[in-house]
Amino acid sequence: MTHLRQTLRTATDLVDAGLVPASAEEELAQVAARYAVAITPAMAELIDAKDPADPIARQFVPDVRELDSAPEERADPIGDRVKSPVRGIVHRYPDRVLLKIVGVCPVYCRFCFRREMVGPAAEANLTQEEIDAALAYVRANPGIWEVILTGGDPFVMSPRRIAEITRALDAIGHVKIVRWHTRVPVVAPERVTADLVGALAASRATVYVALHANHPRELTAAARGAIARLVGAGIPIVSQTVLLRGVNDDVDTLEALMRAFVEARVKPYYLHHGDLAPGTAHFRTTLAEGQALMHALRQRVSGLAMPTYVLDIPGGHGKVPVGPVYLDGDAIADPHGGVHRADGACAP
Repeated sequence: MTHLRQTLRTATDLVDAGLVPASAEEELAQVAARYAVAITPAMAELIDAKDPADPIARQFVPDVRELDSAPEERADPIGDRVKSPVRGIVHRYPDRVLLKIVGVCPVYCRFCFRREMVGPAAEANLTQEEIDAALAYVRANPGIWEVILTGGDPFVMSPRRIAEITRALDAIGHVKIVRWHTRVPVVAPERVTADLVGALAASRATVYVALHANHPRELTAAARGAIARLVGAGIPIVSQTVLLRGVNDDVDTLEALMRAFVEARVKPYYLHHGDLAPGTAHFRTTLAEGQALMHALRQRVSGLAMPTYVLDIPGGHGKVPVGPVYLDGDAIADPHGGVHRADGACAP
């Protein structure tokens, strides 16, 4: 366990913290020059540097394999740019938009599907003029029912700034749901202050938080405390998890993670199949492997703890469920592998 006060941002930082050997510094500096690196103290303290397969390290410590791109990989794997009518807005579905308001994160996941767009050197942070234009787009489209704040991680903003965005969205009457996508309650739980919670809870619109975590060890006592502060203020939380080889691609880990979410009052929402981001082939499973895991998970947990296994179709075509199929014509499979006749109960 490494005890730190500062976020690790360079290959030298990683060596000094004892997370990688000095012999790896030069090649990891090449990775850091291409893709941003940041590991918060909360995450660094979870890493077992003696375990070469540590699932926390695998998510955050750079790997030289990131410099190798497969032919099928894309700089914009889910097609954000082709669905962006104005800077900062992604309008992929009729009733909701993404508002990518910042381009920085407290940590940089090594599998990030926006890794080509985020980081301290990125140009993804919106100016006030661009925020005004994005809000004008939302205002001009009354079919937009939900605005999803993402980035980057919008919880890196100050409570004052979050309150300003909340008030601006509150002024748009047809926006009924505001959802904030974040890793902060897990990777930097100290940022979930009373002021931040108050800025969210003051919203006229219904506020949701979508929390990204991939391994049960991430749900520390401090993380659970941050979650409790949000839920205690009446803010419901759903989860987002990416299926990652070497991190959570076994049913025991997924079960433990989903149970931990539910125990913390977080509803499991999505299990994402890995996107075709450059240099991330070593993280991706096959769809068949993911379906088998979901089938095994359903044998172990209730529906309350079941996420939906989804794939973002490359090119901006949207997200679809890709979980196992239980109904095949007149035959229906139970969670334990038995096959039964559907009879007339499933007839139109």
